[in-house]
Amino acid sequence: MASFLTLFNIVIDLAWWIIIVQFIMSWLIGFDVINTRNPIVSQIWFSLNAVTAPVYRPIRRVLPDMGGLDFSPMVVLLGLIALQVVVNNNLGPIAYGQ
Repeated sequence: MASFLTLFNIVIDLAWWIIIVQFIMSWLIGFDVINTRNPIVSQIWFSLNAVTAPVYRPIRRVLPDMGGLDFSPMVVLLGLIALQVVVNNNLGPIAYGQ
């Protein structure tokens, strides 16, 4: 059970970092600090969007239009944190025998 919790936390942390990197890249592309004409930037950008778009899509349908501000990454991050806390608090004592 402890190894399951460790793997679960690694997956949640990886998803968290993917969302943070995608969010920062969207700002850098939006302010033209980096551009998608660079093949490496383009490949990273489209890969990150392919991973995050299916997660954001249902949330964007529910959230009201904020006129250029996208709060779906923040909602997903809060959901990931809540999921991690719930799973660790409920399975942690069982896994570690506390």
